Amino acid sequence: MRSPLHAAAAALLLAAAATACSTGPALESRGEVTAPPGDSRQLTIGSAGFTESDLLAQMYALLLDRAGYRTTILSVTNRELYEPALENGQIDVVPEYAATFADWLNAKVNGADAKPVGSPDLDATMTALRKLAAPRGLTVLAPGRAVDQNAFAVTAAYAAEHHLKTLSDLGKSGLPVRLAAGDECVQRPYCEPGLKKTYGIDITAVDPKGVGTTPAKQAVQSGQDQMVLTTTTDATLDEFGLVLLKDDKSLQNADYIVPVVNRSRAGSTGVTGALDKLNTVLTTADLASLNEQVDSWRRLPEDVAREYLKSKKLIPAD
Repeated sequence: MRSPLHAAAAALLLAAAATACSTGPALESRGEVTAPPGDSRQLTIGSAGFTESDLLAQMYALLLDRAGYRTTILSVTNRELYEPALENGQIDVVPEYAATFADWLNAKVNGADAKPVGSPDLDATMTALRKLAAPRGLTVLAPGRAVDQNAFAVTAAYAAEHHLKTLSDLGKSGLPVRLAAGDECVQRPYCEPGLKKTYGIDITAVDPKGVGTTPAKQAVQSGQDQMVLTTTTDATLDEFGLVLLKDDKSLQNADYIVPVVNRSRAGSTGVTGALDKLNTVLTTADLASLNEQVDSWRRLPEDVAREYLKSKKLIPAD
């Protein structure tokens, strides 16, 4: 059964988490975690406040409800707030992205200038992530099939005209490309530098319209720009006549979706078993479709999540 968390309670929760994190000993100094995994029957699930995270949190809640847990969903848009709350047990479960979370924890532990540990290699990324998470009392569950990576899209007409299916095809074409993306793209290795080095794409300029924003897609749709930085689960590409070019040389990091749990409260086989069920069915294409139902069709995330799990026979039909 799910219960709401009121704004005042949420504020107190996060304040407590921040205080505990700032006044207590560094988690890395607490030594190896040896206590058995916990199995609290009342769990708080965190969402990062955007559509995809809301959908995943709702699916986690429904699966845990089915397994006999009582769940509450708390929306916290800032990782700097929800991650300490997860460490301290005010939040018990959060959907995360393997490479991004590994690099975030790495920077938290080793400094902002630390060499990134996330990579296109999923196994290496998961090993690094678990090594960083464990001393903080966090357990990273198995990744599923769904991945939300950075991706690059062009118009379907442009792709057909120039016979483009992959980013390698674009590089080999020698076409000049004006790229709609975030302004940080000029420095990020997965963006302009990587496109040039890995694929030989002739990026003539970066148009700072943001990652996957409507203005960025409109700029490509109109021909002002030739390509846009978006994500693999972008649900609105069809609306703008856009198609993704395959990252055939694996420039992007392995941002597979992984549940992260507080070990002392939600590290049990009951929680793991309930959440692992989603791994067998949820694909990148499924997640894009679910995002579309919320973003374009204006359906509620809870309704979309419940319908999806019923369709996959992970929860009973009414």
